[in-house]
Amino acid sequence: MRSALHGSLRFRLLLGTLLWIAATIALSGWGLAALFSEHIREQFYSELTTHLDQLTAQLAVDAPTKPQLTMPLSDPRFKRPLSGLYWQIDKIATAQNEAEVALLRSRSLWDQLLEVPSDTPADGELHYHRVTAPQGGVLGMVERQVRLDDLSLRLIVAADEALWLEPLGHFRGQLWLALALLGMGLAVAALVQVVVGLAPLRTLQASLAQVRIGATPQLEGRFPSEIMPLVEEFNHVLRQNSEVVSRARTHAGNLAHALKTPLTVLANAAHSAANAESELAALVATQVELARRQVDYHLTRAQAAATRRLPGARTLVQPVIAGLLRTMQRLYAARELTFLFSEIPATLAFRGEEQDLQEILGNLLDNGCKWAQHTVAIEVSVVQQQICLKIGDDGPGVDSAQRQAVFRRGVRVDEQIPGSGLGLAIVDDLVTLYGGTLQLSDSPLGGLEVTLLLPLADSDATLAGR
Repeated sequence: MRSALHGSLRFRLLLGTLLWIAATIALSGWGLAALFSEHIREQFYSELTTHLDQLTAQLAVDAPTKPQLTMPLSDPRFKRPLSGLYWQIDKIATAQNEAEVALLRSRSLWDQLLEVPSDTPADGELHYHRVTAPQGGVLGMVERQVRLDDLSLRLIVAADEALWLEPLGHFRGQLWLALALLGMGLAVAALVQVVVGLAPLRTLQASLAQVRIGATPQLEGRFPSEIMPLVEEFNHVLRQNSEVVSRARTHAGNLAHALKTPLTVLANAAHSAANAESELAALVATQVELARRQVDYHLTRAQAAATRRLPGARTLVQPVIAGLLRTMQRLYAARELTFLFSEIPATLAFRGEEQDLQEILGNLLDNGCKWAQHTVAIEVSVVQQQICLKIGDDGPGVDSAQRQAVFRRGVRVDEQIPGSGLGLAIVDDLVTLYGGTLQLSDSPLGGLEVTLLLPLADSDATLAGR
């Protein structure tokens, strides 16, 4: 629960809104029910008071000790036995008269009596009580004391509280049903509001995904005014990052040229001196060659590290491979090598810089051409949303015990084949920087096969099914 609360903006907004709606509806329901209960209770006792006033108005004395009603009360429930509405007149004890309960009573009481608490309200004063009903339950009661001639009488009107509790319960049921429907409607409205309100964030996410896979160099699309400052700032950061990378590449290239020129001069001078059998010249030549290898290796690594996380970097694979094949065919034209290469969709793209892809594939192809007898094969596919490149040859191959060693800097399997021993080391570092993998195995052609996995810039429907 806590992780969902902290991890989802949609969940937090929706939870907060729903809790507020639930609390508001509960408070409103309780308040409305309490107000209606108080209103209907007051109406209940107001009706009893009206009946008591009518009973008082109809009371008369036709004999010294015999009160009578001049006419029946208007509500027909007073005539229906145990209807729930009753009246009763008691004689209060005085110096001249003895007390008598139920001197007169409504027919609705049948053979029951109203038991009234022993209190003595002043003349005309109303008292309210709750007593047990004849058939169980609770009666709401209003009483008044009046004097007629020498008689002191207590007039009582009572009604079963179920007469107002039942409609109150019905009202509460209808009220909570209506509030529940209202709450559901508000919850749906809140959900729609959250979904619609956060829709620009999904658009922003999709635009970021396009930048990540290299489809666009910056965020594009229409966004609300509240999000546009964020989009503009992010695009500004992307532009600055691109400029920093461009400057880093320029500085790396300038450094390479600045170092290689004096190293070349030293190497030529040492070579000339070496012909004169100078030990110092031989030492200088060896160290210059070592320095040149280190410069090439670290400059290549620095350039790749500067660009591996550059958003928007995207390179089409097919033109790079085609260009490298043309170069290899010219370089190794004297050996008449055969290149086997299956066509791939023009939309297949590597999520990275073109120079890095050329460096990786160029080293692998050059290594394959150096060792191949007749044939170099290149196979490209998509495996688990990654570009899978296989480069194999029909050369002597590499013993399984030596395959890990060839990735180390300066290691060469055969000193008779020209090279610096940095090619596979550079490739391995570049592939690692891009989060890919590199594996050596036996080629179906009989030599060595290099299997390379690199990040895919965007999914290709044609290759994904291979």
